[in-house]
Amino acid sequence: MDTRKDEKKLLKYTYLLCIVGFFNLTIIKEPFDKGAMLMALATCLLIGYSYFIIRRFFSEGDKFIFIFSSILAVIGIIMLYRIDTATAVKQIVWFAIGVTGFILIVVILPDLKRFVKFKYVYLGITVILMAMGTLMGKETYGAKNWVSIAGFAFQPSEFGKLFLVAYLSASLKDYKDFKNLIEPGIVVMLSLGFMVLQRDLGSALMFFGISITMLYIATSNFKYVLVCLILFALGAVVSYGLFDHVKLRVLIWNNPWPYATDKSYQVVQSLLAIASGGLTGSGLGLGYPKYIPVRTTDFIFSVICEELGILMGFAIILIYFLLFYRCMRAAIYAGDDFSRLITVGYSAMIACQVFVIIGGVINLIPLTGITLPMVSYGGSSMLSTFFALGIIQKVSEEGR
Repeated sequence: MDTRKDEKKLLKYTYLLCIVGFFNLTIIKEPFDKGAMLMALATCLLIGYSYFIIRRFFSEGDKFIFIFSSILAVIGIIMLYRIDTATAVKQIVWFAIGVTGFILIVVILPDLKRFVKFKYVYLGITVILMAMGTLMGKETYGAKNWVSIAGFAFQPSEFGKLFLVAYLSASLKDYKDFKNLIEPGIVVMLSLGFMVLQRDLGSALMFFGISITMLYIATSNFKYVLVCLILFALGAVVSYGLFDHVKLRVLIWNNPWPYATDKSYQVVQSLLAIASGGLTGSGLGLGYPKYIPVRTTDFIFSVICEELGILMGFAIILIYFLLFYRCMRAAIYAGDDFSRLITVGYSAMIACQVFVIIGGVINLIPLTGITLPMVSYGGSSMLSTFFALGIIQKVSEEGR
């Protein structure tokens, strides 16, 4: 079935969203902010040219993966430009680099199943990246997960999760019995241990979600998943007893209001912003994002809900769901178990990250500081997400 008409129609709506959003930011400033329209033009050209290249070289794969991810990136760039122009300019640069990596993976990377033989390379890189924050990291907002090398700061765990999924895919594809699960189980527990030591509870929760999803897909045995859930619950209880920062997060989650001016200031301001926006929002550029902490990264969803409304928040969640559906659809048509598992792992990675951060900012679950994929500002997050989507796109091209 030829889906080009639907793809082009969705692309036109993406361009319209970009132009209308930046035009709104242009006219609310005096004098008019011409830079906003330049940003709109640059973003539209980047998306259009990237789509043309992917469609030109590979016409069979699922192009909706790229389009849905571009819509999310457009929303993020618009909101970042509204909050801080310099941050938005940096974000569009990271977006361009991420899309370039996406295209190179699709166009240049050979048949994906050839890479299954590098299982222990993935293992070694995973351990190194997971340990870097513990050994070399500097503390930011309570978590020790940022590393600076030669003036360049990044989160090793953002790239570590890519290699963790690749390792688990290579290990679990040959599953026959419980013995095949011992080594990957140790690797996952080691990764979770590093995240707990770094106080990066969001990544720990995300890695656990990825692991049990891949475990169930590889084994089709719910008993394993149940055992993992019990062990995770026991680990959470032990962590609560050993680490003060875990106790603090649970305390805030249970009742944030008594600590609104101190410990739970971030969560309370997030909830107030979302509530003040209502269903339709105060209007783009008419809210008060300066009162929301960490507004360009962890709490950008709150800024969006305040100015564009809870309905826009639901729309973003729906777009993530559609992206997840298209990614899982690629896994169904994958030609080998390694490609299928790595697609499921990367799809679960994005889904878990969305659930953890949105759940945190609305106080559905304890707050953990991670970014909203492709929407929040962050080079490490943008690159790792587009690299993962590039591999999923490659699987989609090969499976058709």
